[in-house]
Amino acid sequence: MKTPINANEKFAEFIAKEKFLAEKHYPGIADEKMRPIYTEKINQVASEFKILAESDNPTDEKYQEKIRIGLSRFSDVYMELDTEDRERVCTYIEELMDIVELKSSNGLLNKFLYGFDPIELIKKN
Repeated sequence: MKTPINANEKFAEFIAKEKFLAEKHYPGIADEKMRPIYTEKINQVASEFKILAESDNPTDEKYQEKIRIGLSRFSDVYMELDTEDRERVCTYIEELMDIVELKSSNGLLNKFLYGFDPIELIKKN
């Protein structure tokens, strides 16, 4: 997997922007006092993606592992996340995936958002 040339610039922009603000279909964070906590968790994933992107051998699997670890950091606040906030977390992860041109989270985003991966259900039927 080859890291896009402008990835570092895009990671910097991503980390710098304010997160969990109301926009488009997202009403904004449900509990305002959680904004810095959620933002730090997302920015940590971005930092880990950046480090991996700069490494000698970034792979889909390594990025997916960073996603898994990053989403697991929300386990302590998962019950406080409403559906819109969980969707927003997934959208941020998708933005990071776009930066490195990662095509799939391998079901991790679905498991985080829905508690299961609908693709797995389709495969079983």
